[in-house]
Amino acid sequence: MSDLNTRMQAMGDRARAASEAVRVAPAEVRSAALTAMAGALRNRAAAILEANTRDLDRGRANGMAEAQLDRLALTPARIEAMAAAVDEVAAFADPLGVETARWTRPNGLDFARVRTPLGVLAIIYESRPNVTADAAALCLRSGNVAILRCGSDCLDSALAIHAAVVEGLAAAGLPADAVQLLDTPDRAAVGALLTGLNGTIDLLIPRGGKSLVARVQAEARVPVLGHLEGINHTYLDASADPDMAAAVVVNAKMRRVSVCGSTETLLVDRAGAARLLPPVAEALMAAGCELRGDEEARALVPAMRAATPEDWGHEFLAPVLAVRVVDGLDAALEHIRRHGSGHTDAIVAEDADAAARFLEVVDSAIVLWNASTQFADGGEFGFGGEIGISTSRLHARGPVGAEQLTSYKYLVRGTGQTRP
Repeated sequence: MSDLNTRMQAMGDRARAASEAVRVAPAEVRSAALTAMAGALRNRAAAILEANTRDLDRGRANGMAEAQLDRLALTPARIEAMAAAVDEVAAFADPLGVETARWTRPNGLDFARVRTPLGVLAIIYESRPNVTADAAALCLRSGNVAILRCGSDCLDSALAIHAAVVEGLAAAGLPADAVQLLDTPDRAAVGALLTGLNGTIDLLIPRGGKSLVARVQAEARVPVLGHLEGINHTYLDASADPDMAAAVVVNAKMRRVSVCGSTETLLVDRAGAARLLPPVAEALMAAGCELRGDEEARALVPAMRAATPEDWGHEFLAPVLAVRVVDGLDAALEHIRRHGSGHTDAIVAEDADAAARFLEVVDSAIVLWNASTQFADGGEFGFGGEIGISTSRLHARGPVGAEQLTSYKYLVRGTGQTRP
């Protein structure tokens, strides 16, 4: 066995041992660890920023795109937001042991279904260093342990954040191995995690680009909680209010173009296009967005570039938006079905019947009415953070918070019953 494989197996063994301590730790102990973790993040802010500067400098030297640099960058405000999210998770009602159902059978047996941890989670992510804290907090709240593997571009930042995580665990008397971070950029480490490390990993969660998720789903020998790219649509119904449409679409695209909740395609009802598209396009272009439209859209807004077939179903992660005029709600639904990724889609409409049909028919993890797709975020859902937006139809779907990282077991209480 290579040195790397030996190290990886040792991490898996330590994680499995730590999972028993975390699983039975009282809720107040795990809460205390989270509170201490948030304090350590604040106290270590200078060191975290210094580490992040090294990552950013290396990224620029390697020609990293601006959208990727934005994902990578930390600021004092972002570190405070990270710490505040951990504090919020610490204050959550503990999901473990919660009864989700209870019933009694005619023979007197009492059945209860209660929430339990999943166990050891391996979380593979790319250039978002804040995932280090989010994943640690949500795993700890849900009684799980974690092996984290960040992208090489954010390794210094992640290591600095992980030091605060370990400080929080130690303050509450929990094992440091409850949250481990790979300290090597070696790509072979991902392959080792995909094997499941001889049964020590219970679930893999990839959070990153299409190629990463595809590799994990294709090669993993343990269950995977998928997170596809955010090919998100906003549809403007003919009934939409122009001012609301402009405000929602500009926010959905331009608030942060690098996040997975950013709208990538704007669909406009032909019946309202002449009224809606010009002011919305003007607001987008004023905000610095490049528009790529079909023939009908460009006839209404000549400043648009011509869209190509590749622009439909493309995640730009940049200030670029594909625009298409469609023949009503049915055509919009068909476009989303054909080109969407099942992540997040929105309708802007005053017609409640049209909105109700959109909400019912669009089969995405998150579907919104008169709201920006940028609300595709665990914090905005009140989860305190997220490990990702799951596009899976099994287990968890949408933002993956602490509750979504639990399974369940059945407790059956009897009084001496035997089965005939």
